[in-house]
This record gives sequence, structure tokens and C-alpha cells, in this order.
Amino acid sequence: MTVTLHFHGAAGTVTGSCYRVDHPGGHFLVDCGMFQGNRTVRALNLKPTPFDVKSIDFLLLTHAHIDHVGLLPKLYAEGWRGSTWMTEPTAGLLEYMLPDSAGIQESEAERETRKRSRRGDEPVKPLYTKADADEALKHRQTCAYENWIEPGPGVRARYWNAGHIIGSASIEIEVMDGDTPVRLMFSGDIGPDEKVFYKEPDAPAGFDYIVCESTYGGRDRDDYTLLQRREVLKAEINEALGRGGNLIIPTFAVERSQELLHDIGYLIKTGEIDPKLVFLDSPLASKVTSVYRKYAKMFDDVELGADELFNDPRFRIIEAVEDSKAINTIRGGAIIMSASGMCDAGRIKHHLRNNLIRRNATVLFVGYQAPGTLGHVILTGAKQARIHGSVVPIRANIRSLGNYSAHADHSELMDWITARLPAHGAIFLSHGEDEERLALRKALMATGLGGDQIILPQLDDYFELTATGVTGKAAATTPRIDPNQVHSDWHNAFSDFTIRLSQRLAEGSDEEKLALMQALQAELSTLGVAPSPAHRETAITPVEHELDGQA
Repeated sequence: MTVTLHFHGAAGTVTGSCYRVDHPGGHFLVDCGMFQGNRTVRALNLKPTPFDVKSIDFLLLTHAHIDHVGLLPKLYAEGWRGSTWMTEPTAGLLEYMLPDSAGIQESEAERETRKRSRRGDEPVKPLYTKADADEALKHRQTCAYENWIEPGPGVRARYWNAGHIIGSASIEIEVMDGDTPVRLMFSGDIGPDEKVFYKEPDAPAGFDYIVCESTYGGRDRDDYTLLQRREVLKAEINEALGRGGNLIIPTFAVERSQELLHDIGYLIKTGEIDPKLVFLDSPLASKVTSVYRKYAKMFDDVELGADELFNDPRFRIIEAVEDSKAINTIRGGAIIMSASGMCDAGRIKHHLRNNLIRRNATVLFVGYQAPGTLGHVILTGAKQARIHGSVVPIRANIRSLGNYSAHADHSELMDWITARLPAHGAIFLSHGEDEERLALRKALMATGLGGDQIILPQLDDYFELTATGVTGKAAATTPRIDPNQVHSDWHNAFSDFTIRLSQRLAEGSDEEKLALMQALQAELSTLGVAPSPAHRETAITPVEHELDGQA
């Protein structure tokens, strides 16, 4: 048996990271993340796990983001009881993140069950429960950076600072293939060179295989220092508050919230901004912030001391639902940060619904917005958005700030990869959309690497590896998702269609509304869709009317 590397997630997408390694001594995973994005992508979480869970000996975690750990409780729900290895700060974050994710699964299942009960349909079960999350927490094993561990027979691993979030790591792994070790490096998510809290990413050089993320392949941010980034944030805050409304910042509970609190606190302390109040409205972010306080001594480039960190008197870190609702009474002068960072769940949707309609309000995006998410819809210029089933006009000022990304950009990824070379076997580019992966591949080839040495795996592809090169490749016999549905699925198309139709109907006269409805019904009839009895009378009337893109 050779060493075989399977890509069960983050292959052609930026979420769902999960790699399986089969080797003569057994089987293990690197990460087990949740898929995020449009509904079709998220549906992958509900599909059967594409491997025998009970065959897995152990799991190595790169860091605590949900797209890397979010399906961990699902493994335990399916009967797995193996150990999961991670750094100590990652273990601290999981203490809060896994129960929080389980609570979301339970509440969403409960909501869907109520809908189904009204139709007489069967109830749904959550993806996993808080009990499953608690079980996962029992099996955490921690390790220190740069120290070898032996998590299973024939395998040893070493964690290196990835500079992405607290506790994040790239993982160096040696797997024995007979008497010969196969050496692999999994990048995890790589942080940028300029980032508050951490030193630059680090790891040794010289591997058989490198598996590297490619989130920002082909995209370079403006060069900046931490001081310059803070200056740009100051300008955005002052302009937003100068408009008289609130500043809404969709943010991720882990890392982005804490970075922003640090920089906002520093700008308040130095008198450069003057908000009335600063809200961090997220129970999870509140708990995560306590982990950052605990490990504050690990941080680099921090302008505030541990006692001052996140402690400004204007800060309001919100957990209670009633306190969150009370924020909606504030019409201006406040900075409101809330999760989720892509606006697809959580309290941020309430704050967006309350503020998007206001011309003096500002929404500032500070992170990646995956295609199909509400954040992506707003950021790319939509005039309306559907939130909680209602169409909300977008009148607020929409802004973005790229320099708070926790990911390395194109040049930084190139630097990280070239510093790890040589890669005697191959470089696998994962955790990126295909356009970004192709751009990074092209740049690597320009350095002299052969095109056959740089591989872009698709979901569930697997590769047979030896120390001298890839000896075999195979794709999934039954794809779990149509690749054409990754970026924008029918749910997105339907939402866009209904918003545009509603807008057209609102603007037209009664005659124009009726004509449009009759034309749409006639179009449906050509597709074999019969009109309902209530509309049959108008549907059979011939109408000479061209849609001309009105739908």
C-alpha cells in the first residue's frame, strides 16, 4: 500500500477543508471543516461522510476556523472516538466554537421542523448536537509549535506558526512508506506579513509534497504597514460617523473582531476617532475575546498592554438577546460589529436590515465574501437584498477594506511556497476558487516549475504518492456537487429573480402588472407548467408581450 492523499473539501472552493491520508500504518485526517457559501455548497455538510469514519486513527487541526473544524462534531456523532491534535490556543477556541456551532445546527433544525410540521412533513434532525460537540472536546490533544509528535504508528508531525489566527499552524508530516518517509507540508491558512498579534509565518524547506491554500491567488493588496492600515481604518470610521449614521462592520467572531477592537481602542485612546459607543454584538466573539486575553503574552506588534486590550470604557461586548435588540434604537454615532463575517447568519442580519435602508449609514466589509453569500450580494452593488424573507432596499454607503484579511495575498503566498521549496513530488493548490488557483499556478510556472508538478485537485480527487512522485490519480466516481453550482446556484438565481420581479411590479401600472403576469404564465405554459385553477382564466388569454429582460 502506498501513501494516498484524498481531497474531501476546499478543492475548487475556499471552505470545507478536509484531507485524508491513507498509508501502510492506517488513516488520518488533516482538518474537517464545514462548507460555507450558497445553499448548494452548504448542502454538502448534510451529505454522507465520504469515508469510513471509524477507520480514521487521528486528526490533525491547523486552526479553529469553522471551515476547518466545523464538521468535527459530525465525526463524533457518527461514532468516531479518535484523538484530535492542535495547539493550546486552538483548543481554547474550540471550547466555545464547537458548542456555538452545535447550537446553530439545533436551532436551524428546530426552525425547519416547524415549517415542515405545518405541511405535515417529517421533522429534520440537526447535523449534530451540543452533546456531539461536548464529545469532540473530550478528545482534544495539544502540542507546542516546532516539537515533533507521534500521533499514530508510522506518522510524526510538527506544527509551525502560520500567522493566520491565534494558534494557527502549518503542519509538517512524515508518513512512512515501508522504510522510506514521505514528507508533506500542509499550509493551513497562511497569514499576511503585516498582521497585528503574530510574527510572520514560518516553516522549514524541502518536502516531497506541499499542499497550499490559494484564497488570494492572483490578487495583491496594496502594500501597507500596520500603521498605514490603522490610518485607513481611521479615515473610514471618521467618514462614516461624519455622515451621521451608524457604521456596521460584519466581522468574524475569531480574530477579525479582536484585531478591530485593538485598533479601534488604540484610535480612541490617541483621540483620532470619537464614536459614541462601540458594540461587538456576538456571544461567540465575546467568549473568543476571553481566549485572546488569556494568551495576550504571545502577541507581537500590540500597541495596547494586556490590561488595556479590549477594555475601553466605550466598548460594549454584547451577549444577551435583549441587549442586542436595544442596539436597533441607536440611529447614529455607533460602531456596530457583529457576526457572521459573510452576513449569512447571526445577529449581523438584524443590524443590516435596520441600517441598509438609511442613506447616512455605512456598511464596511473587512473580509472575504464568498460567492452566493449575502455579504457578496451587498458588496457587489445590488440595489436590494433579501433578509429574513423580506426585500430590503440598499441605500447605505457600502465600503470595503482589504487590509484586514487574515490571508496572505498572491505575492505573500508565492513567497511562502518558494521558501518551502524544493517540492520533489508536487505542489497541490487547494482552498481557493479555480480562477485564483490558476493564477497562482501560472505564477509558479513562471519561476521554472513544471506545469505537471502543480496540481489543482477537485472535490474527492485522490493521488497515490511516493517520495519520488505521484504514481496515480483518480476522481470521484459520483461527484457530490455540480461544479457549476459552486459560485451561484439556483437559490441565488431565484432570489435575484423574485427581487427584480417585485421591483418591476411595484413600478408598473395595473395594466402593465397584469400583462407581465400573463406573459410569465404563458412562458411557463411553454415549459409544460400548468396554471393553478385560480389563475387559469387569465392564463389562457393570448398576450402579445415581450419580456425583454424584465424578469
